[in-house]
Amino acid sequence: MERVVITGMGVISPLGSEVDVFWSRLKEGKSGITEIDTFDCSKQKTRIAGLVRDFDAEARFGRKEARRMDRFCQFAAAAAEQAVADSGLRLEQIDRERAAVYVGSGIGGIQTLLEQDRLLRERGPDRISPTLVPMMIANMAAAMISIRLGILGPTLAPVTACSIGNTAIGEAMRLIRSGAADVALAGGAEAAITDISLASFANATAVSTRNDEPSRASRPFDAGRDGFVMAEGAGILVMESLSHALRRNARIYAEVTGYGASSDAYHIVATPPEGTGAYRAMKAALKEAGLQPEQVDVISAHATSTEVGDRSETLAIKRLFGEHAYQVPVTANKSMLGHMLGAAGGAEAIALVKSLQEGIIPPTINLEQPDPDCDLDYVPNAARPAEMKIGMSNSFGFGGHNAVIVLQKYME
Repeated sequence: MERVVITGMGVISPLGSEVDVFWSRLKEGKSGITEIDTFDCSKQKTRIAGLVRDFDAEARFGRKEARRMDRFCQFAAAAAEQAVADSGLRLEQIDRERAAVYVGSGIGGIQTLLEQDRLLRERGPDRISPTLVPMMIANMAAAMISIRLGILGPTLAPVTACSIGNTAIGEAMRLIRSGAADVALAGGAEAAITDISLASFANATAVSTRNDEPSRASRPFDAGRDGFVMAEGAGILVMESLSHALRRNARIYAEVTGYGASSDAYHIVATPPEGTGAYRAMKAALKEAGLQPEQVDVISAHATSTEVGDRSETLAIKRLFGEHAYQVPVTANKSMLGHMLGAAGGAEAIALVKSLQEGIIPPTINLEQPDPDCDLDYVPNAARPAEMKIGMSNSFGFGGHNAVIVLQKYME
């Protein structure tokens, strides 16, 4: 059975659209949350988000090509091309029938849909773009990556809500491990910060309304947390079989050794208070990796900054890790990034790879008054150096989807 390694990374995020910039700001504990100024949200209960500010689609793709892609698809294509360039992979020199794209989006092209709906109401059906449907559907990020890069193998767009990135990475790992592919691009993309999305989440009391203090709004595990903060972007990895990577003398960042998935079978949006689904996914990921809980050196938590979610994830970690739960550092990237929804898992996997590489754990910022029920070591407010070989990353999504991956330092 093939070992699976990570050889390239690409990110588009509220903290920057290059991996080095993204990672530097995470280590510094910078917040990417700001007031929304891209459209009028003065009537909204929440008026803050993690916006991608340094992305010019027309400059990257040209005006004609950019106009044929929804923003989520632009992010995905840019992150994928960045990851391939980082990997040094020469696509013209590989068997492209044995290369795959596993990239999903939770909501897809909602911005295009809303723009075209407005046009329909204002100017009638004759003005609707014939490309509305292909721009809107959630599989188009994977499809566009395949088209732009000439990848001929399996193309899959998993839709598991906010666990998409980990689902894609885990399923791609299994594809390569089985011998059915040599290379896969895996991750997720999202661009859903719209009037209607904000209103829906706000009316569900799921998002923070700390509008006067955007940078302090996302506060996982803090007693004063009042919901997550929407964000956008993309995170994509180049994954290869170890034998393929070695044949081309690739730089290897880390190894993907475990993946666990489960369903809560509980509620369309709520998390089971005891974190039972999260526990099963983490347990399955460690089993596939052939590891015991006490071997894990760091956990990248899902930790969206919701009251029940953070508490239930803490309980799940305690149940699986026992006394070791109090010894293993737990970090929450969403305190800085906000919740990138379907893009979160990919971006957080990149952060975990960099952690293992450099021996630095990014902080959980805004943790000022810990919730008494959240009593683990969450690396509060300042990055921490640490010796690490094995990391776990958690992602959970609406509908009760849970996906967990285990990454390890590469050892020959």
